[in-house]
Formats: sequence, C-alpha cells, structure tokens
Amino acid sequence: MTVDSSELSRRVEAALQAVIPESVDLELRIGPDARARDFVARIQGRLLRVEWVSHAWLSTVEKLLTRPDPPDVMVGNRIPPGSRQALAKVGIGWVETSGAAEIATDFLVISRTGDRRRRREVDGGWTPAVLGVAEAVLTGVKPTVAATHEATGLSVGVCTRALRVLADMKHLEAEATRGPQSGRQMADRDGLLDAYVAAAHDIESPGSLSVGVTWRDPVEGIVELGARWDERGISSVATGLVAAAVVAPLVTSVTTADVYVAGSTVAELEAAASAVGLRSIEGGRLVLSPLPTPTTLELSTVVDGLRVAPWPRLVADLRRSGVRGEEAAERIVEVADAR
Repeated sequence: MTVDSSELSRRVEAALQAVIPESVDLELRIGPDARARDFVARIQGRLLRVEWVSHAWLSTVEKLLTRPDPPDVMVGNRIPPGSRQALAKVGIGWVETSGAAEIATDFLVISRTGDRRRRREVDGGWTPAVLGVAEAVLTGVKPTVAATHEATGLSVGVCTRALRVLADMKHLEAEATRGPQSGRQMADRDGLLDAYVAAAHDIESPGSLSVGVTWRDPVEGIVELGARWDERGISSVATGLVAAAVVAPLVTSVTTADVYVAGSTVAELEAAASAVGLRSIEGGRLVLSPLPTPTTLELSTVVDGLRVAPWPRLVADLRRSGVRGEEAAERIVEVADAR
C-alpha cells in the first residue's frame, strides 16, 4: 500500500522519539534528494541520514549496502536478526517501530530491546483467507475469481472479497476498469510478498506443540510420520528449515522440524501427536502447529517424498526463525524466481 512522504515522516519521527531520551532535541526533515523514504535527523545539532524501509529483510539490506550512499540509520517496522547483524558490521544503526534499536555514533549510543506487542502494523484487511489467496497468486495462480477458487478450494464469494482487498491495497492492478482487458495482475511481486510475510507474522497462531523424537534425519523422519498421519486421515505439511532442505538443497545441518497439521487447537495437535505414538515434551525437536491458512494444504507440493508448504509460506516462516532462516528464505525466493 502506498504511503505518502508526510505519513512516512510521522512514522520515522515517532520511531526515533520512542528510543531517544526526552532530553535530547530531535528534528526530522525530508532528505536533500527528495526521495519519499529518505530523511535527515538533526539530533542535538548533529545530522544523521535516516532511511525508512518497512520490512528490512536481509536481501533488502544487502542491496542497500551496495549503494555508494547508505544511510546512517535504518528505520522500519521489522529489522530481523540477520539484517541487524549485517547493519552492525558496517556501522549502520537501526530502529524498529517496536522500540528496539541499536545506534552507535561518536555522539549518540542507543541500545534497546523493544516490545513487539506494543505496536502491530498489520493492515486491517488481512485475514487468513486473504493470506491464502495472496499465497496462491504468489505461487503463480492467475488473480481471477475462477482461478483462485479452483486452486485454493475457497468459495467464490471468499475469493471475490479477497481479491478486492488485495486490489484496494494496490497489490493487484487491472489493465482496464471494464471490459475484456479488465483482469487483474500483480502490481509488484516483491511488494506483495513483503506485505504477505508481514501479515503472516502479525496474525496470531492459536499455539504450537513441541514433541519428542528420536530420529537422526529430520527429513526422513517427517516423510515417515507424514505417511503414518495419512493412514489415519490427518493432513500434514512441512515448513521451516526441514522443508527448505529439500526445496533449496543448499540448506544443511537441519536438526529440528516444523510441521503443520490439520486442527485449530493445541488439544488437536496433541491428538495428532498421540495418533502416531508421540508425546509433547518441552524443547522437543519436532514442533507441530495448526495449518495457518485454509489454502496451505491445497497449495502444498511433494518434493522428494516430503509434503511442503507453498513457497511464500516457507519464506514467511523462515524469516522469523533467525539468521539461518533468513538466509534460507532468500534461497527459497531465488528458487521460485528460477522456475
């Protein structure tokens, strides 16, 4: 969704004010090159170049670092661990709208952990159904009611509303307002992916369950478990690093596994584990979670015997699982681009 420079200026100033002591003077203005996301902060009479990047995924930060004029401070809704590490290596500060921040200059040092619960930027239009339709469009399903209905199994009415929401958010656009050329298409794949991932992170999960396992190879273990669940009529889909290990084989040394199973409560997860002889245990190497959207199972694929979540969901899950996960997410995007 497009945000004008005055709104971005408000967000950036609010984020900076939240981490800078009240006794420190702060003034913010749009940067000299007039870019909507570029600002200059005057702090105690000293100047810092500040740039807004809504979701600072590792790939975004890496591109920024190749520029001859990187900012002094990056501000965004999300600055994941891998991005924070990359920025720290080159001395660029960062501020997250959660209140987390790391800035170290010759006149200003700030280190704050923040509170993700304090502010949630999820757009009110995002629902599990909208996520599911976006998931389908990102995987290559044509953004029409008929195509998304067939691919996802969602009702015609639900698909109609979801596509309208995505169009209102400017993630879909039509070549013409009416007539035979009025079909929608993605306006910007990367923009839709970023918005999808952010919304996927912000929509709360009903919970997860850690399960004890004894396998040596998580991929082989999940393939075997999946077959046993299938025999009992329980649907399952692998995600996270164990799925990335087969979708993007450069991922190595996987010791844990994340799997979605049919159900909507922790009690149903416990029943699914019990059905194949497993028990919950704190710190278990297998984590079970409910299917996140109505379409995750419908859009899943089988790779080397392992049923895996659609690639946008893999990216979303990997991007919240630490530095290795962020690197794996970038590899998943590369594999998707190569198809």
